[in-house]
Amino acid sequence: MKTKITDLREHLFAQLERLGDESLDAEGIKKEVERGKAIQGVASAIIDSARVEVDYLRTTGQERGTDFMPHDGVRRIKGEL
Repeated sequence: MKTKITDLREHLFAQLERLGDESLDAEGIKKEVERGKAIQGVASAIIDSARVEVDYLRTTGQERGTDFMPHDGVRRIKGEL
């Protein structure tokens, strides 16, 4: 299973491409809109959990969380660390 932020972006852009498919009929468009809403809901939950992780890192002064977001050792989170 893909579980990185870049994978999430790929899924979101793939759905955006499906929504822009001009060959879809009315039923296909309806299906893709419903799928898009479901994907958006899941993506929002994932992003919210990443936001909580970043807030936790800021609060505790840690520099590395899970592997969801890439970390190359360079401090990019601004705030009181």
